[in-house]
Amino acid sequence: MNMKQTTLCYLERDGQYLMLHRTKKQHDASHGKWIGVGGKCEADESPDECMLREVREETGLQVLDWRYRGIVTFVSDEWPSEYMHLFTATRWSGQLSPCDEGELAWVPRADIPALSLWEGDRIFLRLIMNPAQPFFSLKLVYRGDDLVSARLDGVPLAGECGCGDS
Repeated sequence: MNMKQTTLCYLERDGQYLMLHRTKKQHDASHGKWIGVGGKCEADESPDECMLREVREETGLQVLDWRYRGIVTFVSDEWPSEYMHLFTATRWSGQLSPCDEGELAWVPRADIPALSLWEGDRIFLRLIMNPAQPFFSLKLVYRGDDLVSARLDGVPLAGECGCGDS
């Protein structure tokens, strides 16, 4: 099986994250949800090269300082499986430009849990909001929109979602 490789980056400034409200694409697995900026890796592109390109394409910003925070193995009964490479960025140049995939907004960290998010995103957002959190591997298994299994560094997180570990 060939796993799709994607990136997701959360730009952070003054206690806020740049979030993308996915509203503009049809047949979008994340339609109506709030996510970071990112996308699919191209042939021969490293995860950081993909993240830098995707952030520039979706926001107009050139990331100057970033951290590779973790990898998420996303498994779904409706969508292709993928490895999502997670990044945070704290410095960039340029002016924010409109995104053709949805609306970009700076959201205070405290307000993020109230947004329409994937359940698994709630888990990794808590992890990346902690600057001391070491690099992690998170496996998320979905049935439809329901998170049915979550494992952090191989350990079930049964209390983190409405799921037992299956």
